Amino acid sequence: MNHKHKKGWIFLFLCPPLILLAVTFIVMSLWNCLLPEILGVKSITFWQAMGILVLSKILFGGFHFGKGMRDFKERKMRQRMAELSPEEREKFKEVWRDKCSGGFFNKNNG
Repeated sequence: MNHKHKKGWIFLFLCPPLILLAVTFIVMSLWNCLLPEILGVKSITFWQAMGILVLSKILFGGFHFGKGMRDFKERKMRQRMAELSPEEREKFKEVWRDKCSGGFFNKNNG
């Protein structure tokens, strides 16, 4: 058995939790150093900082599990566009230009 690969797996499993712990500590430290003095809020604990990180990720960052599928769909669309003749491509662009030209508030309600 190759021990070099075994060390790689250990590194792969240890890195994400260690990064999470470090980022949580940084958030907690910045919060406790800055915000009580600026905004008059209470200091937070390590677990509260982790909760703030998770909540902000849910609200603002989202979770990007399907990136591989999105890349597949984009490649498929590019392939379809490449297969179109120049006339079909111009027709496609014209249709989308017409659909998008009105903007959100200027669309007809028909």
